[in-house]
Amino acid sequence: MKKWSIILREITITLLMIFIISLGLNYIRKPTVDKRLPDIKLKSIDNREITLLKKGEPLILHFWATWCPTCKLEASNIQNLKDSGIRVVTVAVNSGSSQAIDKFLKDRGYNYIVINDYNGELAKRFNVTAFPTTFIYNSSGELEFSEVGYSTTVGLKARVKLIE
Repeated sequence: MKKWSIILREITITLLMIFIISLGLNYIRKPTVDKRLPDIKLKSIDNREITLLKKGEPLILHFWATWCPTCKLEASNIQNLKDSGIRVVTVAVNSGSSQAIDKFLKDRGYNYIVINDYNGELAKRFNVTAFPTTFIYNSSGELEFSEVGYSTTVGLKARVKLIE
């Protein structure tokens, strides 16, 4: 029994260290951006006009890529946010054609809004250099949170609740 408690303690300490290191790396890699969401209009992969700034609505702006393993793991969390009524706009960076991105989504059963940042220009505008990167803006269009790396559905929903 003592052997199992030692193993459990070591596993717990290791997981805690990984969590702390992850938080530190996320903080270091967090992009520096304007606190104000730009009032720009973009075209989604299904050719809808998307306005980022909508007064009165918080926004999760999520940068990802089809080639990013962490982004693939996190995609269901983004779908859960959209399904729960949270306004989510995602940006697929350097991920190929809009048709390829659409196929990627459909093959996995996702239907959230995607902007195709074919050449990475929008990512540059937001100083995104690592994927996934998520920005959470309040209902006035001011940046409240940004995160680099994997985010849970619960964590993202909690952040949105804090700013509502």
